[in-house]
Amino acid sequence: QVQLIESGGGLVQAGDSLRLSCTASGRTFSSYNMGWFRQAPGKQRELVAGIRNDGSTDYADSVKGRFTISRDNAKNTVYLLMRQMKPEDTAVYYCAAAISSTFSGIVSWGQGTQVTVSS
Repeated sequence: QVQLIESGGGLVQAGDSLRLSCTASGRTFSSYNMGWFRQAPGKQRELVAGIRNDGSTDYADSVKGRFTISRDNAKNTVYLLMRQMKPEDTAVYYCAAAISSTFSGIVSWGQGTQVTVSS
């Protein structure tokens, strides 16, 4: 089973940029559909961005035009570049490996990384 480790979280100001990374163990990374989810206090976990094993992407409406998901299969890593950040982007961000192209059927979660955006 794939194991995921996130990095890159932190405290930024509104309008700043931040890049999250998620590195996977194992040799089957390229076959997974990878997603970045987030969970703010008192809210449900939501899909922020996903990239399928064919490279196609999906974004939540709230981040379209600001966030970019990408993957480097040679490095077993998926990235989330967040630009023009807003206080409402504050959350714990998780990467996940999914079987389904709709990013359900999660087979593995990362441990999460805190992102805090101050106004």
